Amino acid sequence: MEVIIKRSSRRKKTIQARMVNGDMEVLAPANISDAALKDHVSRLRARLEKMSTSRDDGHLETRARYLNEKYFQGSLAWASITYSTRQEKRRGSCTYYKKTIRISHRLSRMPQWVEDYVIVHELAHLLEPNHGKHFKQLVRSYPMGERAIGFLLAMEILGELELPEGTGGR
Repeated sequence: MEVIIKRSSRRKKTIQARMVNGDMEVLAPANISDAALKDHVSRLRARLEKMSTSRDDGHLETRARYLNEKYFQGSLAWASITYSTRQEKRRGSCTYYKKTIRISHRLSRMPQWVEDYVIVHELAHLLEPNHGKHFKQLVRSYPMGERAIGFLLAMEILGELELPEGTGGR
């Protein structure tokens, strides 16, 4: 994979890497030395390579079918459920009228019970497009929900998962 380094004088401390069209894009402070950056790039490359060999869309389909049976009595149908590398600000999203679900690729490296919570959250949107009382009741059927929310919030605080606060897809 090609490495593209973008330095910014506005960035003071953090170094971030992401995949953009098959290339690794590294966002770094302008004042970091080349030697220090080289070390960070090698660690970030290893992390991105590990992520690319993680779960696939077939895994999501299997989990969604299982969770549909367990928590929705098999009543739901969807057109597709896929990982998305474009989910920078969300854990997941559901397009209610198209019946499509996208899960952030970042969740593929989380424990299964955390990813399952987000899938249940998005499946519930197939019945309730908003976050009203009935929607919350549907999501609460997943017993590890509160624990998963806490885990995701902790990961965000630690900087392992750069997503805004919330409880699922938003």
